[in-house]
Amino acid sequence: MISAGSYRFVIQYKPGARADQVGNGLRLLRQLGVRSPDLVPLLVVPFMGDVGKRLCQEQGVSWLDLSGNAFITAPGLHVRVEGKPNRYKSRGRSPNLFAPVSSRIARAVLLWPDRWFRQAELAAEVGLAPGSVSRLLPRYEEAGFIERRPDDGRILLKAQNPDLLLDAWRDSYNFSIHDIHRGHIPARSGTELIKRLAAGLDQAGVEYAATGLPSAWLLEPFASFRLVTVYVSQWPPREVLDDLMFREEASGANVWLVLPRDEGVYHGANATDGIRHVSAVQTYLDLKAQPERSDEAAEELRRTHLRWGSKDGG
Repeated sequence: MISAGSYRFVIQYKPGARADQVGNGLRLLRQLGVRSPDLVPLLVVPFMGDVGKRLCQEQGVSWLDLSGNAFITAPGLHVRVEGKPNRYKSRGRSPNLFAPVSSRIARAVLLWPDRWFRQAELAAEVGLAPGSVSRLLPRYEEAGFIERRPDDGRILLKAQNPDLLLDAWRDSYNFSIHDIHRGHIPARSGTELIKRLAAGLDQAGVEYAATGLPSAWLLEPFASFRLVTVYVSQWPPREVLDDLMFREEASGANVWLVLPRDEGVYHGANATDGIRHVSAVQTYLDLKAQPERSDEAAEELRRTHLRWGSKDGG
C-alpha cells in the first residue's frame, strides 16, 4: 500500500503483462476486496500492452507501468500517460499461454464458445493428455478466459470472454514460427490459383487447408486477392509442383506453402466449393501476417463469422 496526498493505492505488481499475468493480478486485487472510496486498486507491470489495458479497463482497475505509461482514475483524479516505449524488453523466451500446443485449448473454446466441456472431453477434443490440460487450465482461468461450474460432481468449462481471448491470442500470435516456403505459380487471379493448387494437392493426397486471404474469401467473399497461403501436412511431391509450375522464390511470390508448427491449425477446418480451408478463428489469426487488404478482410471476417454465439462462430 502506498499513500500519495489524500490517496492510498493498493498495489499488485506483476513481472510481465501477458494476458494470464494481468488476469492473475486483477484476480488478486479483487480478492483483497477493496471497497473504500479512498483505496485505489492499482496494477503495476514493466510495460503494459494493449490486451492488458483492455483487461484493466473491463475490470475498472487503474494501472501504471515502469516504462512511464499510466491510466489511473479515482474520485477527483485522472492520470493518463501514453506513448512511452518499452524499457524492459525481454531477451529470453517467456512462457506463452498461446504457444502452438497450449493454444489448442483457446482454439477449441473459441470454435464452440457456448459449449460446456468436461475436462476429459476438452483434452480429447484438442488431442492433449489430461495432465497437460490440467496444468494449462489454471492459467486460462486466471486470465479470465475460461470459466468453470460444478455439475453433479464434475467440473464443466467454457469460454468466459471469447472476444478478449481472441484479442489476446492475436496480440501474441506469430505466424513466422511456421516453416514458410514462398514461391510463384503462373495464374491470372488468386481464385484461379487456389483452385489449381487445391486440385493438385488433392490429387497427390497431400492434406492441406487454405488460410489467410483465400480462406477469408471462401468464408466471406470480400475482395480479390493475389497471395494464396496454404498449410500442407508435408512438402508436395516434386512432380506435383512441376505440374503447377511452382518456382520457389521470395521476390514476387504469390504462393506461401506452410508446414505448420502444430497440427492444431487444422482443428475446425472445413470445405467450401471443394476447397479445404481452416476455421474462421485460425484464418483471423493468420491474416495478421498477410499483405494486401488483410486488415480489412480480418475486420469483415470478425463482423460476419466471429460474432460469438452465432451458429458459424468457428
